[in-house]
Amino acid sequence: MLRSLTLSLLCGAMALPALAAGPHPISVHDLLAMERLGDPRISPDGATFAFSVGTPDLAANKTAHDLYLGDVAGTWTRRVTSPGTSNSQARWARDGKAVFFVSGRSGSSQVWRLPLDGGEAVQVTKLPLDVDALEVSPDGKSLLLGMAVFPGKSPEETKKVLDAKAAVKASGMEFDALMVRHWDTWTDGTRNHVFTFDLATGTARDLMPAMDADCPSKPFGGSEDFAVSPDGKALVFSARDMGRKEAWSTNFDLFEVPLDGSAAPRRLTTNPAWDAQPRFSPDGRTLAYLAMSRPGFEADRFDMVLRDRATGKERKFTLRVDDTPRGDRSVASFAWSPDGKALYCLAENLGQRALFAMDPATGKARMIVGQGTLDGIEFAKGGRILYGMNSLKGPTEFYTVDPAGKDIRQVTHFNDARMAAAKIGKAEQFTFKGAKGDTVYGYLVYPVDFDPAKKYPVAFLVHGGPQGTFGNDFHYRWNPQVYAGAGYAAICVDFHGSTSYGQAFTDAIRNDWGGAPFEDLMKGLDHMLAKHPFLDKDRVGALGASYGGFMINWIAGHTDRFKTLVCHDGNLDERMAYFDTEELWFPEWEHNGLPWENPASYAAVNPIEFVKNWKTPMLVIHGMKDYRIPYAQGLATFTALQRKGIPSKLLVFPDENHWVLKPANSLQWHENVLGWMDRWLK
Repeated sequence: MLRSLTLSLLCGAMALPALAAGPHPISVHDLLAMERLGDPRISPDGATFAFSVGTPDLAANKTAHDLYLGDVAGTWTRRVTSPGTSNSQARWARDGKAVFFVSGRSGSSQVWRLPLDGGEAVQVTKLPLDVDALEVSPDGKSLLLGMAVFPGKSPEETKKVLDAKAAVKASGMEFDALMVRHWDTWTDGTRNHVFTFDLATGTARDLMPAMDADCPSKPFGGSEDFAVSPDGKALVFSARDMGRKEAWSTNFDLFEVPLDGSAAPRRLTTNPAWDAQPRFSPDGRTLAYLAMSRPGFEADRFDMVLRDRATGKERKFTLRVDDTPRGDRSVASFAWSPDGKALYCLAENLGQRALFAMDPATGKARMIVGQGTLDGIEFAKGGRILYGMNSLKGPTEFYTVDPAGKDIRQVTHFNDARMAAAKIGKAEQFTFKGAKGDTVYGYLVYPVDFDPAKKYPVAFLVHGGPQGTFGNDFHYRWNPQVYAGAGYAAICVDFHGSTSYGQAFTDAIRNDWGGAPFEDLMKGLDHMLAKHPFLDKDRVGALGASYGGFMINWIAGHTDRFKTLVCHDGNLDERMAYFDTEELWFPEWEHNGLPWENPASYAAVNPIEFVKNWKTPMLVIHGMKDYRIPYAQGLATFTALQRKGIPSKLLVFPDENHWVLKPANSLQWHENVLGWMDRWLK
């Protein structure tokens, strides 16, 4: 559930009618016109980088993805794929003269090769199944890619079985084990497997043919889940091979297999918790990877593990920003420096996602870039580091910095003009004393065109997870700037359970969903209302999704201080939610056991027990393809509101999952949320 919320960003966008020519308050129309940059890859000579750009397309009701090249000095960028096609995952040929990429232009997702000295892209793979998770082998002679196959069956055999199933008129699906569905998809028995594709012969080889497990992991895994040794002889990958225990296990192990497929994968790690993101040192002698320590908990801290490949001896380091009890940080992703003398890590830190350099000999870390939300780590010529960064001031652009953290340079400017036209609110971070006497952080975003003599309504945003954060980043759904542009002051509190403040602070929410987090939210709101007279205490609305939706339902039963509420994909009944959801480790950890063995734990934090206290008007939103929090929970919330005669509205998206991904739905979502807020607060 954590991934679904730390990752609760809208992926869709649309082309909208021309925005006002002059400066105007930022709105959903601006968000949906932004171009979304990602997945940077530096060329072998370190001078050029390839990246993806998502471009609005209202007519198709989706985002068209194109590939671009740019130089690391920031003097130019150019599109290299044709408009009207879907293109992603640009990967450099080892000679730097071409890029491989995944495209759906042939009717299925296949690998194409684009020569950079002129000429059209040429299709490389013509496999019977869609391919994904593309990488190029160190010697450049083969590709690594992912395909979903039935264990023990080839892609051709898998395609025949799937076609035969599709031809059957009966629609019933038969299962004899969990998981029967995941995220937004019913299970069909296929597994993501890593393949090698020989560029000379055009043959594909499954490197994990008999494994009833996924790599890349479903539903969000990619090529970060595997790595090839520098000598090109071995693949190491992360997979959860747990049989019938999969639905309640977080035990991902690392496996090693010869790249020529001459032997079956062998298990490298026996840690009962999560091992992830294997990365070989440049000399191939050391394997670095991330590891959690506690099984059954997906929000545990990821520590860095360094494994000597010759001896198997391991050393573990925790990334620390200081020596205080809350100074530990969880590594989100990392990369070896080209000389192997440093590990560059991204980790959440006090409401940011910062870049650190860790010494692989001692584990000591120093901060390189500390502000904003960073993603992607690539190494350019001259020793500079390329990365993407977004913040409350605007969406992702690419930057470079020297290894000392000095001389930051912006190298792309795709959204500069859009952000110059969209007036945004000033954002400032604040702290206060919350539950247990702990320091708690939050953000205030001022209304656009702020006038200190005026009183402003407040949008009080509650993040999901619960192990998530409302930090210094630019969301495409839960963006505080949209509320600032609509005339609201936006307040976000990173309550107990939030990430980026040390693992103990994250752990504090376990078995206490309605305790310390609720106290933090109320104290944080009180703190800001007392500090800023322009905040109108009589016009405050609270909004949240997933755990934030749970908290909205909890708030409804525990306080009448809010004029209105918005609940998106929130649980009403925690007991029944255990039986509804798919990743069972989540409620088992959070509520300290199974509901039939520890019913009191589920009952103590169950919003349904307090429906009798509900009085506040509420907008309820839910996606019917949300299998994390099935939409019956939203229907139940609306039913309770209606039966009690409380002003309420239900917005259901039959084609959306835990997020709102389609551009037209995003626009409808924002119109309904802001319209509902305006009705009660303006």
